[in-house]
Amino acid sequence: MNVTDLSFATPGLHALLAGMHATDLDSLDFGVIGFDTNTNVVLYNRTESEAAGLAPARVLDQPLFTNVAPCMNNFMVAQRFEDAHDEGTSLDDTIDYVLTLRMRPVKVRLRLLAEPGQALRYVLVQRK
Repeated sequence: MNVTDLSFATPGLHALLAGMHATDLDSLDFGVIGFDTNTNVVLYNRTESEAAGLAPARVLDQPLFTNVAPCMNNFMVAQRFEDAHDEGTSLDDTIDYVLTLRMRPVKVRLRLLAEPGQALRYVLVQRK
């Protein structure tokens, strides 16, 4: 599949993102935050960086739910990743959300993606 064919709602997106280069992630029209099993951010695309006003250097290698986006450290986002990990199940949920850190409240849609045994998990951000 061509990167220009991908959208926020593309089925099977976790596997597609895992195979993409950083430059391809930067061409997507939605935010991509990829983080490891320790919740440290390892991927942060240009769309998310520009929309959030946070440079990748400030975000990469930082814990997502405590340093980067503590507004997601709750039962709606962080806990879903923990539950999927503990249960060994896939996670592909889309929720309406309001981001509040370092900015006025912004309504977004979040897509939470995780697969058992995969090194990276993703929070995708679609701004309305």
